Amino acid sequence: MSGEIAQRLTIAGRVQGVGYRLWAQGKARGLGVLGWVRNRQDGSVEILVQGAPDAVEDFILASERGPRGAKIENVIAVPQAVQELAGFEVLPDA
Repeated sequence: MSGEIAQRLTIAGRVQGVGYRLWAQGKARGLGVLGWVRNRQDGSVEILVQGAPDAVEDFILASERGPRGAKIENVIAVPQAVQELAGFEVLPDA
């Protein structure tokens, strides 16, 4: 975990019902980052992403575009403490 960073993302716009969670999971696995993704009741998507700084930044930039069909209005990234994580999971809605 040394040298890793973590960010909690809130992605607003048309991000539910467009495959955003599975897209995020595939993108995370491709970049080698850890964390989770879930839908929020307010219509946003929440993501915790953790890994090498360059990979986390690449994930955040990709999240600003999202999957086909998504219309991203806003991405807020808030630094988080690095955690013990294994993989990148799709969590139940919150």
